[in-house]
Amino acid sequence: MLDYFALGLLVFVGLVLFYGIIVLHDIPYEIAVHRNHPHQDAIHATGWVSLFTLHALWPFLWIWAMLYREDRGWGLSGGVSKTPLSDLERQVQELQQRVAQLEAEHARSGHGRQDSGGGV
Repeated sequence: MLDYFALGLLVFVGLVLFYGIIVLHDIPYEIAVHRNHPHQDAIHATGWVSLFTLHALWPFLWIWAMLYREDRGWGLSGGVSKTPLSDLERQVQELQQRVAQLEAEHARSGHGRQDSGGGV
């Protein structure tokens, strides 16, 4: 009976180690997915290559996955924060809508009327 228990324990530990290593190699890919990294597929493929090279590339994958963040990009600009182009386009569109709204309000309120009071 003890022999079967030992065999079962050996198989269980082997399976846990096998799947544990597979889960471990996938951590940089999961980080890349969470950060919406533009190279998610490359990180995932390199993770599998790293699995077969005894995780020799794994520390570099971790750095590669952690380097990118969607809100600030690669973060290599020396601390200078740059607004992405899409944010600037959105801001210009909002300002154009606001100007059009103000011009429409001005036209409805009587654009020819001027305040003629002698202000002090």
